[in-house]
Amino acid sequence: MADDECSCADSTFPSTVPEFGWRIKLDHVFAEKRAPLRSLRLKQIPELLPMFFRYAWYCRGVTKKGRRPYIDQIHPLQSTQSYGVPLGGIGCGCINRGWKGDFCRWSLIPGMYTHDTVQTDQFTVCIRRGGRTTYQQVLSTSRPTDQNLNTWNWGFNPSCATYHALYPRAWTVYHLPGQNVTLLCRQVSPILPHDYKDTSLPVAVFVWEVYNHGNEPIDVTIMFSWQNGTGQKSDKSGGRWNKPFTMNEGLVDGVLLHNGHPTISCTMAISAVCKDDVSVSHKTAFDPSGDGLELWQDLISDGELDSEPGASFRTVPGELTAAAVAAKCHVAASSSCTAEFCLAWDMPRVQFMAKEKIHNRRYTRWFGTDGDAGPSLSAYALTQYREWEHRIERWQNPILQNESLPSWYKSALFNELYFISDGGTIWIEHNKEHNGLINSGDINNSVIKQYGKFAYLEGHEYRMFNTYDVHFYASFALIMLWPQLQLSLQYDIASVISVEDPEIRKAHFGGRSKRKERNVVPHDIGDPDDEPWVRVNAYLMYDTADWKDLNLKFVLQVYRDYYVTKDFIYLQDMWPKVKVVMQTSLAWDTDGDGIIDNSGYADQTYDAWSVTGASAYCGGLWLAAVRAMMEIAKILDEEDQFKKYSDVLIQGKSSYEKKLWNGKYYNYDSSKQKHSNSIMCDQAAGQWYLRACGLVQENDEVFPKDHILCALRAIYKMNVMGFEKGTMGAVNGMRPDGSPDTTSFQSEEVWTGVTYALAANMIQEGLLEEAFTTASGVYKTCYERCGLGFQTPEAYFANNCYRSLGYMRPLAIWAMQYAVERTDKLQ
Repeated sequence: MADDECSCADSTFPSTVPEFGWRIKLDHVFAEKRAPLRSLRLKQIPELLPMFFRYAWYCRGVTKKGRRPYIDQIHPLQSTQSYGVPLGGIGCGCINRGWKGDFCRWSLIPGMYTHDTVQTDQFTVCIRRGGRTTYQQVLSTSRPTDQNLNTWNWGFNPSCATYHALYPRAWTVYHLPGQNVTLLCRQVSPILPHDYKDTSLPVAVFVWEVYNHGNEPIDVTIMFSWQNGTGQKSDKSGGRWNKPFTMNEGLVDGVLLHNGHPTISCTMAISAVCKDDVSVSHKTAFDPSGDGLELWQDLISDGELDSEPGASFRTVPGELTAAAVAAKCHVAASSSCTAEFCLAWDMPRVQFMAKEKIHNRRYTRWFGTDGDAGPSLSAYALTQYREWEHRIERWQNPILQNESLPSWYKSALFNELYFISDGGTIWIEHNKEHNGLINSGDINNSVIKQYGKFAYLEGHEYRMFNTYDVHFYASFALIMLWPQLQLSLQYDIASVISVEDPEIRKAHFGGRSKRKERNVVPHDIGDPDDEPWVRVNAYLMYDTADWKDLNLKFVLQVYRDYYVTKDFIYLQDMWPKVKVVMQTSLAWDTDGDGIIDNSGYADQTYDAWSVTGASAYCGGLWLAAVRAMMEIAKILDEEDQFKKYSDVLIQGKSSYEKKLWNGKYYNYDSSKQKHSNSIMCDQAAGQWYLRACGLVQENDEVFPKDHILCALRAIYKMNVMGFEKGTMGAVNGMRPDGSPDTTSFQSEEVWTGVTYALAANMIQEGLLEEAFTTASGVYKTCYERCGLGFQTPEAYFANNCYRSLGYMRPLAIWAMQYAVERTDKLQ
């Protein structure tokens, strides 16, 4: 058999790999290659042209100050079709390991990304037979683009390996050409629902199972090499050094890599487990910018590394250093062995780019803030990972074993959760000295004190933390899996509602306004390139104080959270804020008919799709929020408020039906403009939340049931099946004649998270087949056709464009699971 042919008696996945998940051969080529949105229809440009000029001027100004735009429309991210299951817990910094095995996306500095593949960061296998090395290969399909490490054996045959993703775990199977050996690498991160300790840890474990299918014994070594640094390919500061360590009485052996940065304390640790059948050796330091021959020959000579006892020299500016750990095991014929590795990173005290405050990450509560926790984190992870896996399986198996759920859905549900750790996420300890605007002292913060402060980006390209109009969709993932983080986020939002920030700013779409108005919900809690929680509302397209959906989404989430948690104290704490934002919103009912009115520009989450007068989306959210207000008032014995909003609801329901219902669906708005009778796929969002909150009962309907079912069927027929033959999800807007609404670029986009939310709405209303057909279009487009997995964009078009890679809203797939768990037919 030729050396480049895959050799294995059984080329399938080992039985330890789950049946469900995203599976891909390493030589796979995706059918489509998509690019960022670059051009618009001619008719869409005039309305946006003034904004483009103001935005360009803004970009020029922030760049001169050494900062980056919060949204960089000039240099959008390019899809690389390479990402996989990310490493690490929540809010501790994240490293993405792509499906080809490369460590290729880094966000160790809160909310800030680099998209570099560090060539040194690799696993290598060495096989010895009869006392000599017969095979040594870097387990990467790539090759260096320069002369660095050019003596290593690169370019593993990609047809001989398969990747399987089921977040927070991943499996890669390598059938080694000509060796009759299979390697299975299992990647484990501590993502554990309802756990607020281990889920915060900056660690990942790699368990290597070695299968010898031959009839003679072999010695197999797995080597893990790692460059000192935080994802950058170069180092201008110097001062880096490495030092070996042992933990647990010699059972864990590794190397600690100190980055030596004067202001960013970060250490990385690579380690492996020593046991009876596995010996561990290490290389404290080698030059990753050289040819790598010394390390390569060291491993070839005896399958081990020459373990030096002391620390390495400190690097000078421009010099790089790296380390390696190797685990060697003896594998009898027709037998197997296991080697366990850990990668840990300790960046305990972090600053945002404004450098005004220092924050302690959540995990420091147990592992300290000294920056020397890498060894103890490693030892802990290698001790606990089996228990983590048991807990992950107890969480996932009931869903995976549910035969009524489609296979693609089981993959999508868990893999879309990647954003909870790889969304620029930050989870920090509460510190009274570090309070900014957002903790004004007028609200109970015991939840924040106990569980810390949590924030995640709107998207990898849309750099705003906790963007609230989008979180409305994504929040189901938190309230189902980590409800205390959802409550903490809500307390943060509530604390800033009554705050005013008088800084005057120019909006890209025109006008000058305060950064934050009093008695309204903020759009976001800030930009990591500035100082979040101190200066909120990084978004600068419009003055969001006049947005019609933010206040309503706060009210609906407050009640939904109470409905799930039954936390009465939380409901009491939120009541003053709920009252004040609803009072503000009442002023938007300009004609006194019980329905708030949109202003004529894009004053809600569809921020490029203008809307005027009563609208299906905001009007529906308004009625749902009014109904939630009544329920909260009833629970808290606030009779006056109950009566007040009961009267509003009676009047508003009548107006909504009269102004918007056309016999088949609810019109986009009541303006009588050309697009006012468009079919909006998100028109029933109010009903979606009401049903999720248990506030839809017979003889007590806000929206007539037959109207909702009729509208959802119209959306399914027109926006789903009438758009690209039902293969791409739901287009936002459709004209009654069956053509997409091209009023705005957003009206002709598919929003991935909105499609998942629409599917959740359909499940709740009993349209099960329609729901899963609708949602499957997003998964199949992103994961199967376009290679956008683990970077699911906010939006894509019928043509080959996408917008905003790595986005928060697709977490709305957990709203589907929320609906599934409340639907008897799917149990």
